[in-house]
Amino acid sequence: MHFDPPLTRARFLRRYKRFFADVELEDGTTVVTHCPNTGSLRGCLVEGAPVLIKRAENPARKLAWTWVAIELDGVWVGVDTSRAEALVVDSLRAGVVPELSGYERVIQQVPYGRSGRSRVDIVLSRGGHANARVKKPRRGEAFVDDERVYVEVKNTTLIYDVRAGEEVSRRAAFPDAVTERGRKHLLELLDVVEKGQRAAIVFSVQRSDCEAFVPADAIDPAWSETLRTVVDQGVEAYALCGAMSPQGIALDRRLEVVLS
Repeated sequence: MHFDPPLTRARFLRRYKRFFADVELEDGTTVVTHCPNTGSLRGCLVEGAPVLIKRAENPARKLAWTWVAIELDGVWVGVDTSRAEALVVDSLRAGVVPELSGYERVIQQVPYGRSGRSRVDIVLSRGGHANARVKKPRRGEAFVDDERVYVEVKNTTLIYDVRAGEEVSRRAAFPDAVTERGRKHLLELLDVVEKGQRAAIVFSVQRSDCEAFVPADAIDPAWSETLRTVVDQGVEAYALCGAMSPQGIALDRRLEVVLS
């Protein structure tokens, strides 16, 4: 994913009211940016750290800037959750996850779940035939008898440093705050598996300084245990990471998912 035009550099000041972050431009001007991340951003709110921001395409938007990334210890970390889904789609099309390759169709934001009110981020589809009984099909209804993988994407910014003697390994972790909604998503993926289709959760790690992925037991033990349970019962789990710069980002490397 290329940023065109390239992102603008600034300096992080503070985040507040969840969706707002103050940054200082290179000319010394302070501007309020939209924070496109509902998590706690634990470990990412470092006052004075360099940030990347993007000017809104709509000149009438209330906030002219969106916060995209922050630089921590020389590594750019993407905080914009709205990019996570597109980054994963790019990676799947590039064959980064062979287990999820070979599908003819990539359908995004497909209604599913126990109530039918949820939307899964991505459905990979192949085979089947056109659904002639539906004149104006919604997303996911255009084909029947197709083979599918339902994919939920989670943007990941949190890291843990794990020490083993003198060696330190850095692991990406999710979630960075308690998420009952995220736990519901896991159970809905399990429902898909129990109905005979494949389901996967993919962690979109927008940073390059990690060696593996782990669930954040200390932050949300219920979600973490649910992840282990659904994976034991057939839900697939993958983690992707990649280097970010003011010019772009690509999730081109897989991380081991460590659940034990």
